[in-house]
Amino acid sequence: MSNVTKISVVATVLASSLFLGGCGLFGEKEKVSIDPPEGVTLVDDEAGLKEVNGKEATKTDSKKEATKTIKTELYLIDKSGFVVPQTLELPSNTAVAQQALTYLVANGPVSEILPNGFRAVIPADTHVSVDIKEGVATADFSKEFATYQKEDELKILQAITYTLTQFDTVDKVVLKLNGTEMKEMPVNKTPIADGLNRSVGINFDLSNVTDVSNTTPLTVYYIGGDEGSYYYVPVTKRVNESNTDTITAAVNELVKGPGFASSLLSGFMNDVALIDKPKNEDGKVTLNFNENILGSFKERKISKEALDALVLSLTEQNDIKSVEVLVQGKGGLMDEEGKAITEPVSRPAKVNTGSF
Repeated sequence: MSNVTKISVVATVLASSLFLGGCGLFGEKEKVSIDPPEGVTLVDDEAGLKEVNGKEATKTDSKKEATKTIKTELYLIDKSGFVVPQTLELPSNTAVAQQALTYLVANGPVSEILPNGFRAVIPADTHVSVDIKEGVATADFSKEFATYQKEDELKILQAITYTLTQFDTVDKVVLKLNGTEMKEMPVNKTPIADGLNRSVGINFDLSNVTDVSNTTPLTVYYIGGDEGSYYYVPVTKRVNESNTDTITAAVNELVKGPGFASSLLSGFMNDVALIDKPKNEDGKVTLNFNENILGSFKERKISKEALDALVLSLTEQNDIKSVEVLVQGKGGLMDEEGKAITEPVSRPAKVNTGSF
């Protein structure tokens, strides 16, 4: 079976199962507001307790109060070896950046909340501190950090960099080992740039690339996991350096799909194509596709997976904030639940929230 045939068959099966299932890979579904029963008054906080219906409201036992949490993206390794963001609820009563790295340590607090099939990336018993000044996050690791397997070295670099740069206060990352800045990783000696950022790439795909010197990195999102628990995986591919239209290049890589031997899937059929050059106006990208991008021609529905992959992939590029999709020059599309898409779609605050 040819590569094109394989992608077409897989994409057809994937699009059918996910389109009908309505999985929530991108973020949490909107919560429904439920009115309280008649005669019941809801009180928002303990400090604001007042007399209700002529009776004094009593304080709730503080031990029963839910622990406050904050949604944080942790870049973990899945069963296929990909570095994948998983949004987890972490305690909010501490420095969030340092806490995020602490939750990347194997056998640490993350052990109790690890999604099935995932593992932490930093060696067990590693202690870490994070200091953020003027956009630079300096992560200092104890000696246990240098005990990882060499095949995990790039994954660790990527996981640390992407986890820390999710925070608005962090533009780049500096790594230290026992207080001394690292110029190379301690096990396999991978050189470390002077301040790491997301330009380092993630989950490199060098298939069909013979000379990387004439290429430039481009990160797009494919689908990983198993049926019922799919998630998005960022993959850095290499495109011709002379290709200055990175928007079209990203769309083409999504349509082309992951490498032949990859366990990842694409939410696009291989006959999807842009019929006009993309327009970028003040960060809003407008894409005009042929009808093959539709999951339902009659109802003009676009699958959640195709739309989400487009938005995640294109908003990885610094100047892009939102994406508008047209088909044959016309809007009026609907999502797979039949809701009209009336506004350009922006990147969600968090990815892979587990709302499957």
